[in-house]
Amino acid sequence: MPRINPLPPEQTASSVKISYQHHKDQFNARITNMKATLGHSLTAFNAYMEWYPLYEEVKSILGSRLSPLFAWSISEASDCPLCSTYFRKIIIESGESPEALELTGEEQQVLDFGAAITLKQGKISDEIYRPMHERFSDKEIVVLTAFAGIMIATNIFNNVIQTEIDEYLHPFMEK
Repeated sequence: MPRINPLPPEQTASSVKISYQHHKDQFNARITNMKATLGHSLTAFNAYMEWYPLYEEVKSILGSRLSPLFAWSISEASDCPLCSTYFRKIIIESGESPEALELTGEEQQVLDFGAAITLKQGKISDEIYRPMHERFSDKEIVVLTAFAGIMIATNIFNNVIQTEIDEYLHPFMEK
């Protein structure tokens, strides 16, 4: 049971409805339980929706396979059932099993980086950071780190609110 229920459409302010529509049009995205809960505050909704353009930058750096794996590693380390399930869906629909990923050493370093940022509250070791810095530019490290931060913020929001996992994600929940 969520601590704060998603805002029903009939109780949603027109300014929020406009932002919802813009979001749906721009990113071909649905209004999920999390987004409808954020709808209680237009400022909060808009802040968290910056995840989308940042994720596009992450995809340009990591590619379409590694990007959701990076986000999943952060969500798993945050112990966020909602976000972990969302990324499990993407991983499974791409033909892989989250429990049996075949990763190169470089791919594993990226996932370790994301998980370490979460688990160590950003105080990661040189052992984790160095391979990333050798492989990625300063700008790319900034983008990946900023994305990890907004992903962690999303995980925290959903964990605090106990946002219900959307019905369309149920088939992808960890058993």
